[in-house]
Amino acid sequence: MGRIEAAFSELKRQGRKGFIPFITAGDPDLETTRELLIELSGATVIELGVPFSDPMADGPVIQRASERALKNGIGVGDILQVVATARSEIETPIILFSYFNPLLQFGLKRLAAEAKAAGVDGFLVTDLSPEEAVEFENELRANDLDMIFLIAPTSTDERLKLVAQHARGFIYAVSRAGVTGVRTSVSAEAEKLVNRMRQFSSLPIAVGFGISTAAQVKDVQGYADAVVIGSAIVSEIEQGAPTNLAKRIGEFIKPLSD
Repeated sequence: MGRIEAAFSELKRQGRKGFIPFITAGDPDLETTRELLIELSGATVIELGVPFSDPMADGPVIQRASERALKNGIGVGDILQVVATARSEIETPIILFSYFNPLLQFGLKRLAAEAKAAGVDGFLVTDLSPEEAVEFENELRANDLDMIFLIAPTSTDERLKLVAQHARGFIYAVSRAGVTGVRTSVSAEAEKLVNRMRQFSSLPIAVGFGISTAAQVKDVQGYADAVVIGSAIVSEIEQGAPTNLAKRIGEFIKPLSD
């Protein structure tokens, strides 16, 4: 049993719901990323964003985080190294959240093998559909790594069935159409989407995009298995001074994760 499956199995045994934070690797620097991974180790899964120059699905907060990381020269190899360093201290599942281009440039076969060695548990590739993911999916399966797919309120039942056939670990349900970013409310379409997906898959379903308050977390936990919070955390990183940044992020997420 992999770390992701084990984490959700333990949540189910305890009758609890999951918490999945997102941070961008290399923002503001790799050492802080390592500290943040350790600080966030109480999460169910950690999403570690691979910075990309054209992050079309991301709102301005995460776009700026990618820009800052890229200015630091952060690449896939650096990210694998920081995961490997943090892995010696934590057991929390870590997935790389990326666009396909940086992964393709690194080399899919090499990436799968080195990610496994570093302690990565899976990948979520925002612009890679199940139909186009076969080669990468096969490399990941050969290394016991999970492939997580996105679904959205606009996904047809046929699309949901296809994702169910290919996904491993958990399924990420996007709460609304559009880009990432803090919202004042979570779309009612998210609950409908989760219920639709449960007809086709028994995998855990996490909901993200726009969740930033304890009230929103509580609402989503009423129907999903886990809540993903990204832009709200990345915004705090952007606004905070570097000193004790990881500790302050831990304090920021505590009322949300609780």
